Amino acid sequence: MDIGVLCSAANPPCHDRESAEKLKMSLTPEIVKPELHFKRFSKSQRWEHTLLLFCVLVLLLTGLPQKYRTAGWSQYLLSTPERVQMIQQIHHAAALLLTAGAIYHLGKGILQLARRQLPADIFPVWQDFKDAWQMILFLLFLSKDKPKFRKYNFEQKVTYWFIFFGVGILIVTGYILWFPEVVTRLLPGGVIPAAKLAHSSEAIVLAVFIVVWHFYHVHLERLNLSIFTGKLNEEDMQTYHALEYQRLTASQPESPESGGEG
Repeated sequence: MDIGVLCSAANPPCHDRESAEKLKMSLTPEIVKPELHFKRFSKSQRWEHTLLLFCVLVLLLTGLPQKYRTAGWSQYLLSTPERVQMIQQIHHAAALLLTAGAIYHLGKGILQLARRQLPADIFPVWQDFKDAWQMILFLLFLSKDKPKFRKYNFEQKVTYWFIFFGVGILIVTGYILWFPEVVTRLLPGGVIPAAKLAHSSEAIVLAVFIVVWHFYHVHLERLNLSIFTGKLNEEDMQTYHALEYQRLTASQPESPESGGEG
């Protein structure tokens, strides 16, 4: 751009090179770089999470009325034999769907293990205990250093394994209650009331854990939707997964979205 044009566009007119350069910079359109996103979850993982979420919600909505039959809201839902049968059928259908998802998840893990492709990110390591202790010190203002995390921090690992074993308990005890005649042919009759207690108790604990811990801590506190979109922006990666961010940018600086299946 000609200096004369710059001068005529300014008020008062510019007389030196420095002023002209400043004005030129002010008239130059700002180039905004696109926000970087890092691949966090594969399509398979996102579908598994969606299926798990759907099944758990349906099982809770149909299981709690059966547990608290004397409550007013439960009596309304179970007021007729037809409604009781419908609630049980929906509960069993969701249980079958959850079982299919669990078999797929476990089978995929076994296949990856056989091929030596199983990601180790989700397994607990000694560093997780050190990070947890450091986080306690940080929250109590006893340390200024907040721990830095890799792909999954210790809180996310606790969530995964708690739900992993919790769902396993629900599936096993649920089928025991579904087919008591078959089970009592092989096991003592006392296994039925024990399974009933374990099933209902684990369902309550899992529901409280998901709502109070997982849903609020992951999705509401900072609106983390990466499990649905599959991606995490650069700012969140730097803030919550600094070590993973450093690894990805160092190894694949030009394609951050190829962050692996996880």
